Amino acid sequence: MITSVLVANRGEIACRVFRTCREAGIRTVAVHSDADADALHARVADAAVRLPGSTPADTYLRADLVVKAAVSAGADAVHPGYGFLSENADFARAVLDAGLVWIGPPPEAIEAMASKTRAKQLMGLAPLASDEVTEADLPVLVKAAAGGGGRGMRVVRRLAELDAALAGARAEAASAFGDGEVFVEPYIENGRHVEVQILADTHGTVWALGTRDCSLQRRHQKVIEEAPAPGLSERSAEELRALAVRAARAVSYVGAGTVEFLVAGGRAHFLEMNTRLQVEHPVTEAVFGLDLVAEQIRVAEGAALDPEPPRARGHAVEARLYAEDPANNWTPQTGTLHRLTVPEDVRLDTGFGDGDDIGVHYDPMLAKVVAHAPTRAEAIRKLAGALERTVLHGPVTNRDLLVRSLRHAEFTSARMDTGFYDRHLGDLTVPAPDPYAPLAAALADARTRSPSGGWRNLPSQPQSKRYTVAGEETEVRYHHTRTGLTAEGVQVVHADPGLVVLEIDGVRRRFEVARYGDRVHVNGTALTALPRFPDPQAQHAPGSLLAPMPGTVVKLADGLITGSSVRAGEPLLWLEAMKMQHVISAPVEGTVTALPVTTGQQVRVGTLLAVVQETQ
Repeated sequence: MITSVLVANRGEIACRVFRTCREAGIRTVAVHSDADADALHARVADAAVRLPGSTPADTYLRADLVVKAAVSAGADAVHPGYGFLSENADFARAVLDAGLVWIGPPPEAIEAMASKTRAKQLMGLAPLASDEVTEADLPVLVKAAAGGGGRGMRVVRRLAELDAALAGARAEAASAFGDGEVFVEPYIENGRHVEVQILADTHGTVWALGTRDCSLQRRHQKVIEEAPAPGLSERSAEELRALAVRAARAVSYVGAGTVEFLVAGGRAHFLEMNTRLQVEHPVTEAVFGLDLVAEQIRVAEGAALDPEPPRARGHAVEARLYAEDPANNWTPQTGTLHRLTVPEDVRLDTGFGDGDDIGVHYDPMLAKVVAHAPTRAEAIRKLAGALERTVLHGPVTNRDLLVRSLRHAEFTSARMDTGFYDRHLGDLTVPAPDPYAPLAAALADARTRSPSGGWRNLPSQPQSKRYTVAGEETEVRYHHTRTGLTAEGVQVVHADPGLVVLEIDGVRRRFEVARYGDRVHVNGTALTALPRFPDPQAQHAPGSLLAPMPGTVVKLADGLITGSSVRAGEPLLWLEAMKMQHVISAPVEGTVTALPVTTGQQVRVGTLLAVVQETQ
């Protein structure tokens, strides 16, 4: 009987496993890096063990340190979560060799399926040899053999781009998974990403727990998932379930896992088998009324599954909240998450608490929000409404994109595919700030500075405040009068530092206002307050390349120095943040006149990386 579980992971998956363990009366142990010392998963566990360092390679990817932590904390079992070492057979063996219970599949099954190249061979498929790719094979996808989550993946549409894609994918995969092996396969555009959740015990029973659709993706990483996959015929769904069971039985699988397919032209193409729990597992839990983590623990203890799985009921949809800017190439964002609150009628899985810092070392996912309802339409409406009412104060996120995606006709009619964001991102990211948010922010600020209203028995000029909203500067004006604050075109019904009520064309509207330094959140609109007398702005020379995100300079182009001649579009350096790499390229043909950064240097947003003077 398992009494204490260490989760060899971080963030929302660690918190999610701990929740199940607490309900079962099982003691919990967290591991954390130096960057994660105050993270939510380390705070909610019964015990926490430090892994010295901050990068994944130094901490969560160190199997020896994780096993040592489990032993020293008195844990008798290890749950791998997902990502990091979750599909590492050597780690599973190390856990077992230490006399601990491994809450996962046998190492042999991981070995057979966790490497996508070996999995394809097992299923009678073979990846392309990178040195044999021709123009006729294009487009192709370079893919990490270990791990997932879109890391170590590159689409190649021109043969000349293949070598750079292979190098970039290898570096990203090595950083995220500790394994730089990559392979090449045909890239099927505009298919649907459909997967089957499996659960198997040690007695020969294998459940195929329905289908999931995960077609809405950015950078090959899922954004919105649902169960069951809509629009599939019962025959197609049954064929996918049968293929998933076949894959599980082929490797004597035990525990939870996922078999993934790309469905296009009426055919299902096997992608891979993930020998772990998936990020999107909550939609399956909602539809089948299961706790998959609890089932994993029961299976690890030797319990037998029922001959048949529970009956599926209703529909569930999950959206992943990311700290990122979709309108700016999905750039990861960092900073303080001041507040995250969702309506009570949806499920929230998160690894962050109010006031937590979003750092540069790990994935930018803040939370998963899940809605379950009797029908797909009801589940979509419920989730979109909940996200719209979510209080989210902090860095830029993809929340508005999620709401618009859920309400897009292509999604609501189940006509989406993996090219959804390639086609619609521009329309989905058009700024739509509330036009009255700046006025509400100014009135709230006026009450903060002068609770009595600031009225004087003298005529006065209007007060003004300036803000930037969605990249645009705006100015609002208001008056202090005998009866209180007034503004042209609206009636100020109420104003205090946290709440402003305006009557606009006969309709009363409430504006909840929260301020964190110069950052102001008014309902769903974020603003930045500008100083009345701004300091002179630092000017950068033409051709300056500034860091678009905080991160680490992991590589400079070979031979790049001040004075180097470069071509337009030529890669100059690589930034890494949140396990993703971002290439900084020359904007024009010219000469590098400044290169103030070095490999290994940490930089902030706006740091000068290089200056390229254009050739005249």
